[in-house]
Amino acid sequence: MFLNSETTPSFREQQMNNTRVREAYAGKEKSVLKMLSEHSISRDSLRIYLRAFKTEKKIELWAKNTSDSVFKLIKEFPICEISGFVGPKRRSHDLQVPEGFYHISDLNPYSKYYLSMQINYPNASDSIRGVRGHLGNFIFIHGECVSSGCIAITNDKIKELFVYCIEAYNSGQEKIDLTIFPSHLSNNLYSGLTSKYSKYKDDLSLWADLKKSYDLFEKTKVPPNIKFLPDGKHEVN
Repeated sequence: MFLNSETTPSFREQQMNNTRVREAYAGKEKSVLKMLSEHSISRDSLRIYLRAFKTEKKIELWAKNTSDSVFKLIKEFPICEISGFVGPKRRSHDLQVPEGFYHISDLNPYSKYYLSMQINYPNASDSIRGVRGHLGNFIFIHGECVSSGCIAITNDKIKELFVYCIEAYNSGQEKIDLTIFPSHLSNNLYSGLTSKYSKYKDDLSLWADLKKSYDLFEKTKVPPNIKFLPDGKHEVN
């Protein structure tokens, strides 16, 4: 027997089986829908894109309707705690937060840090450029205010971001992209960063690719397409 759409639970309905997700919706659904409405975005056609900046300690939430050509900045979430320094994560136990091109790979409503969103670290570039066999894993955006390689944004903020992600998946988004930058990469900041860390060739190579991505998005408000190359670099279009 085949199940029709009337009997198959939606993604949102499935997530609402979890106590913490219900708590998140009880506290944040109205404000999320109000924010989307103020930007003329429907929950039924929501698409989102995330950018995280380590130095500035913030996550940007960009959103649009499926039919829209460009994204709008609708929310900034302050990062409560982030460990390590600028530069990519290249091995386990280095306490580094990754940098590069990622996506949200899982939503965890049972996290020890209240709610968490797993990042698909290591990506294809990390696997090439990191310490093979010792790359580490389980990197998240999560609640609370403690970090050992993850991005912590407090329980209150993770509730809200969790609702946005559920709504995007519920409306049909298959993958939520996340780009993690060392900092904003305006020309002046990028010049200062590359000058200060001029001896760190691996960092400079990644930052050059991130700079291309940053400039393209600042100009077009469309996330560029990223192709992972055999040497760990990226083709940014």
